[in-house]
Amino acid sequence: MKLVRVHFTVVLFFAVAVPSYAQLAGSKPDPWPAHHTVPSVQDTESPAQRDARMQWWREARFGMFIHWGLYSIPAGTWNGQRIPNVGEWIMNTASIPVADYKALAPKFNPTGFSAHDIVALAKSSGMKYIVITAKHHDGFAMFDSQADPFNIVAATPFHRDPLRELAEECRRQGLKLGFYYSQDQDWTAPGGAAYKTGNHQPPTFHWDKAQDGDFAAYLHTKAIPQLKELLTNYGEFPVVIWFDTPTKEMTPALAGEIVALLKEHPNLIWNNRLGGGYPGDTETPEQYIPPQGFPGRDWESCMTMNDTWGYKSYDTNFKSTETLLRNLIDIASKGGNYLLNVGPDSHGIVPPPEVERLRQMGQWLSVNGEAIYNTQPTLFGGEAGSFSTTEKNEEGNPKFIPAWNWRSTTTANKIYIEIFTWPSGAFHLSRLPRNVTSAYLLADKTHKSLKITRSGDGLDVQLPAKALEPIATVLVLKTN
Repeated sequence: MKLVRVHFTVVLFFAVAVPSYAQLAGSKPDPWPAHHTVPSVQDTESPAQRDARMQWWREARFGMFIHWGLYSIPAGTWNGQRIPNVGEWIMNTASIPVADYKALAPKFNPTGFSAHDIVALAKSSGMKYIVITAKHHDGFAMFDSQADPFNIVAATPFHRDPLRELAEECRRQGLKLGFYYSQDQDWTAPGGAAYKTGNHQPPTFHWDKAQDGDFAAYLHTKAIPQLKELLTNYGEFPVVIWFDTPTKEMTPALAGEIVALLKEHPNLIWNNRLGGGYPGDTETPEQYIPPQGFPGRDWESCMTMNDTWGYKSYDTNFKSTETLLRNLIDIASKGGNYLLNVGPDSHGIVPPPEVERLRQMGQWLSVNGEAIYNTQPTLFGGEAGSFSTTEKNEEGNPKFIPAWNWRSTTTANKIYIEIFTWPSGAFHLSRLPRNVTSAYLLADKTHKSLKITRSGDGLDVQLPAKALEPIATVLVLKTN
């Protein structure tokens, strides 16, 4: 995301409101999913039950995605060549034979991995939950699996289960833990699906005869048994299952077998990438923030800090802390969660530039987190930008042109204004949906009252000459 800083002294205008979070919570989109042979929890629960199940997730706002696996060994390079595309797709992109890829496992000994340090990093960054790749498309399980020996305990000299260690640390440090699981694509298991890249040919898009087989057999002998292990071997975790990249192979009947398993864990939250016509709980925009969120749906933007999910040694194109923090605020203002990725290296170490940025975000949240956690979307809407009347996006629709002056989040008795571009003198709102009784800056420990001048339906809040925070200073409007 390219950020444009605009200096201004003009007034800031009220715009058409997006639906409040109270409107979103518990409501079902129209139309709701068609009839499923195996009904999901989303098909049968009441709005109140859904609200209770989703409550912690809606309050969290900020989570850590971890992409980590064998692909961290080549780190983007194969046979001396830098391979394009993201790091965790190297097997597919470079058409690596199954035997050659599996030969990486005996070399994987990430003795630098510390579950304590990673959970502590997430916590100090202000994150409330973690989602880690239990199995990515390469088929390698990052946990102790009895269902298939291609896993970190049985196939590597490490002989430890990182998921178990993360579960123990999340328990100690008070974070939630979820598991990403590639239920459909599996490039090392016979019958696993594959997306087309390069010159891979239909109908399977495989590049090695060792990948050939029956998809249903793969599902029944590997994917479903491993999902059972993940759902039963880690105590109260996972609280989230994050599916990915469904193909046509995932028919409604096969997806229904997975749904039947998920229903045995009624508090589980799962996303919209299972396949088979099941919408799950959450929309998952990837590498972008929807201009107006997803009214009527819970949603979570998953994004990288650089250009890859899995570790690539030469990808140093890291976003600035300013960009990352603005993303978080923008997402929260639209009622979504921010799942921000880290990609540990083959030793299990999170790259220092990622650690640095997360700690800086945590510093801001330690002061201003009240304006992010357990908040509802903006009561305004136009501050995020507008759709162009002339420019089109890649789909041919009007292009959204973001504005980066301010955002807003709300609670029952407060309106938070996260100001990116500091105005000269006063902050102006032309109309207000609530009665404002007082105002102060969240970063001011004394919460000194700021002068409010009312004008018609709007108001001006007198601000100090300089912002208190370099990236975003939060103005709090108390309301009744």
